[in-house]
Amino acid sequence: MHARSDTPRLKNKPRQGDLTSGCLDDIVGCMSTPDELERQHTLHTAVARYDTLRTRDALASPNEEGEPPAAPPLSKEEALEMLALGELIARKAGYGRQLGVRSARSAGASWSQIGAALGTTKQSAWEAHARWLDEQGAGGMTSRPPMPIG
Repeated sequence: MHARSDTPRLKNKPRQGDLTSGCLDDIVGCMSTPDELERQHTLHTAVARYDTLRTRDALASPNEEGEPPAAPPLSKEEALEMLALGELIARKAGYGRQLGVRSARSAGASWSQIGAALGTTKQSAWEAHARWLDEQGAGGMTSRPPMPIG
């Protein structure tokens, strides 16, 4: 007798065609990148545009009853712009977070207090800030903070 095959598992496996767009990977064309969008947007305007695209994307999804979507789906360019804006927002928020850490330290906050405010340990907060300062070091911004004790 032959061993029984597990065909249901294979039916759920995505086909290669479902995973590729058919476009060459090295052709970027006129798509938006986070670096390009950074020159065009503040954090506030990036969030506003992202929110607009995300809302339209959510409205374009079919609802549970199978009714037609409330809005047309995003174009390829808009979907890529939404992804790039998400990355830009994360970058800008991370930069703002470290500026906030610097302000908190200048105001006399301990690393334990900063770690608690960030939902992490004092060591993790210090290490993240030290990494950020090292990255900024190429521009000669500031020196490493003293390591937390205990």
